[in-house]
Amino acid sequence: MITPKLAKWNQTLVELQRLSIEAEHARSRERFQALYMIASQKSNASEWARQIGRKNQTVMNWVHTYNESGPERLHYRKTGGRPPFLAKNRSTSLSQPCARRTPSNMACPATAGA
Repeated sequence: MITPKLAKWNQTLVELQRLSIEAEHARSRERFQALYMIASQKSNASEWARQIGRKNQTVMNWVHTYNESGPERLHYRKTGGRPPFLAKNRSTSLSQPCARRTPSNMACPATAGA
């Protein structure tokens, strides 16, 4: 049976439980909750995966990652994909819809008819 190696990373069950509640991102909390449930022997990886609607291999990978690289590797990090459509850090704002360059033959929709 696969179990988290808490002693290797100088952690306790209490610390895992705290991380499962206080981690910044929901995905991180889910991962630490799985480790806590497995380490406390309240569930095994397969049972816990079934309960939370994850694949067995996903939960087992979390345990392997923890055992090999430590708790810092379980914190969620966005790894790619497109940015949100209306990201907060966009270079243009909605109040300036024509801030980007447009072809000379196109009128700016915000100024059309003005």
